[in-house]
Parts: sequence; structure tokens; C-alpha cells
Amino acid sequence: MDRTTDISDSYRPRTVIVMPTYNEKDNLPHTLEGIFRYCPYAHILVVDDSSPDGTGQLAEKMAQQDRRIFVIHRSIKRGLGPAYIAGFEWALLHDYEIVCEMDMDGSHRPEDLKRVLNGLSSHPEADLCIGSRRVPGGGTENWPWYRDAISRCGSAYARIALGLSTRDATAGFRAYRAAALQRLHLDKIQANGYVFQVDMTRRVEYSGGKVVEIPILFVERTRGRSKMDTGIVIEAMWRVTAWGISRLFGVRRIPGSNRLR
Repeated sequence: MDRTTDISDSYRPRTVIVMPTYNEKDNLPHTLEGIFRYCPYAHILVVDDSSPDGTGQLAEKMAQQDRRIFVIHRSIKRGLGPAYIAGFEWALLHDYEIVCEMDMDGSHRPEDLKRVLNGLSSHPEADLCIGSRRVPGGGTENWPWYRDAISRCGSAYARIALGLSTRDATAGFRAYRAAALQRLHLDKIQANGYVFQVDMTRRVEYSGGKVVEIPILFVERTRGRSKMDTGIVIEAMWRVTAWGISRLFGVRRIPGSNRLR
């Protein structure tokens, strides 16, 4: 096993990786094996939305064989945002110090997880470390041009409309400090699709938190189908536009609080 000197060789904060799933049975074993190869001390929380292909059942079987794996079964498919919120709330309830996001489809490489975690540990002032495609050294591989265009335009629009400093606000490869999540009023979040990532980014920045970005390579999935659809894009456009209009009128409220910036 290839190991490098990092936080796992000294202090290991209680770390959990929240991974929403829907029809990812074929990707589940390979992805979890890769994560444990590079970060054997991490725990994994699978949040399954009653996948008809049996993803939840397979995750439960794996959890029975490995005490580092946990599963939340949700009765219906409610979207990416609610799945992550359920995972975050579980992580906070169980006193984890670092809470990560990763995709189950293999697009987030397990070998980059240590880089994201080390990015957070090497910046004690940071609340969030993003595995970024849009900083020097980051990028994508085998991604359709239209998906890349949507991602680039979405991040650029969010930066301009919301005044964000983060370059890859739509990225889903992340590590949060639990203390940061506790002040973001998770119960007030309504975003369902990938705009959830933009919402979380603006909440961190608007609350005075610091975001750091570490370059990673995003790889297009080789098994299964993408969950991206027109409805997700439309939701992202109207939510970012609405937040941007509020900002233009001088309202830069930390959602769910009474504090203005």
C-alpha cells in the first residue's frame, strides 16, 4: 500500500465521507475499496434513496462486514441536497470532526481524497477545502464538452452573481470542518440538485469562513448513468439568479440567521 506522510501519520481527526447513492450498485464496491486503500482510517456513510438496483442492500451487506461503513436508507428519491443534509446531520450527531463529500460513481478519484484532507489540515484557518477542477493543476478527463461547458458557465455565473471568490463553486469533492457545518443552518437549505454545492459555498463565504481549493482530476464515470438532467440545470439557474438579485439589493444575509454582511 502506497502511503505518504500526512495527517494520517500523526493526528487522525474523526473523518466521515458522506456518499449519496441512487443506482450505483456496480460502482459501490470498487469506490469504497479505493477510499480505504488511501484513507483506511476514514468512515463512509452511504445515503441511499431506495435504489431499485439494490445499491442500498449491497451497502448494508458491506456495512455488516466492515465497521467503517454505515448506511442511511431513505424511502424515496428526494435529491442530492437533502441526501447530503441527512448525512451531515448524522455526522454531527456522531461527533465527527471532518465531514467529506464524494461521488460514488468514481469521478472523484480516491487517490485525491488525501490531497483534499491534507489541504484542510494544512490550512488551520480554513472551514472548507474543495477538490477543484478550476485551479492550476486541476482538470477533467473524458468529460463530454457540454457537461464541461455547463460546469464552467455555472461556476462563473455563481461567482459573478453572488460575489464568490471560490473558482469551482459547483464542485462536489469537499472536506468541511464539523464546526463550520454547525453554523450554516442546514435545516434552512432547500436546494435539491447540484446547486446545493453553490449554496453551501456561499454559506461558508457569507458567514466569514475561508475556502481553500486543491487541484484534482475529475474523471467521467465508466459505469452507470449520470443523474444530471434539465430540471437540475433550471433549478441552478433560478436559485443563483434569485440569490444574486437579493445581493444586488444589498441583502447578503447568512441564510437562516439574523446576521447581515
